[in-house]
Amino acid sequence: MNYFDIPLNAGEDEEKKGFFGRLVRGLSKTRANIAAGLDAVFSEYEEINEDFYEELEERMIMGDIGVETTERLLDDLREKVETDNIRNPAQCRRLLMDCMKAHMRVAKTEYRFEKEKSVIFLIGVNGSGKTTTAGKIAAQQKAAGRKVLLAAADTFRAAATEQLKGWAERAGVEIVSAQEGTDPASVVFDAVARAKARNVDVLICDTAGRLHNKKNLMAELHKMYTILSKEYPEAYLETLLVLDGTTGQNALSQAKEFSAATDITGIVLTKLDGTAKGGIAIAIQSEMGVPVKYIGVGEKLEDLQKFDSNTFVDALFNN
Repeated sequence: MNYFDIPLNAGEDEEKKGFFGRLVRGLSKTRANIAAGLDAVFSEYEEINEDFYEELEERMIMGDIGVETTERLLDDLREKVETDNIRNPAQCRRLLMDCMKAHMRVAKTEYRFEKEKSVIFLIGVNGSGKTTTAGKIAAQQKAAGRKVLLAAADTFRAAATEQLKGWAERAGVEIVSAQEGTDPASVVFDAVARAKARNVDVLICDTAGRLHNKKNLMAELHKMYTILSKEYPEAYLETLLVLDGTTGQNALSQAKEFSAATDITGIVLTKLDGTAKGGIAIAIQSEMGVPVKYIGVGEKLEDLQKFDSNTFVDALFNN
């Protein structure tokens, strides 16, 4: 798939309708793993009893919703069933969907970088999709009329810089890069200087993959943060942790570890179209309280979209 042959623009209404269809298709494996299994329980059981709840619990945990979130959801479901005097298991389908939506609510999800002078700082482990995400957001922001600058601060992989240069060329935005092995902090420093000089609206920094338990890599991350806060205090800092949705519960572990080390303002969950583990989106937003701001359900530009928990749950159950 050639990313650079994909058109940038589409009508807004068509885009919204089209994305719901892509979301439904992209979540097909997850739906087969979670919603189809839950629907089987709702239809097979004739009464609401402990066996019914245990079967729901097993299906949800297997779908990577996670033990903690599953227990909270089922506690709420039990309460609603009791309060509303529900007797038919089939009626629990809508109640469970409502519980999922309620547990995924976080403080207002803002996209301040769309309106303010900002830096989008992308972090995460190797292979999570940071470079592609940086390129897609850059293309989307440029198409929205924003002045964008890319910074190739992943100086450990020459392929990452080349890929980002391809996105920069396609989107028609500038890029700051350096030779392989250059101190990534110096790339960020140069990018900030360029952003100021060109009066850029959004500076997007792609960084190298790093493990939360590698002290030298986390120290390097802190160094870049320090440069951004000291040299560019007037810019709003949006720190997005990019997670590979195919890793399931491991993505939740990464989110918790990175959150302990850095101030994460949002999460990007990629590759949900290639996994049956999309239930991790429910667990992350429920347990972390950090908003999932983007999800990826395909390789095309339009397959990276803003995340809405209600739409996600509806698409998961194909409602």
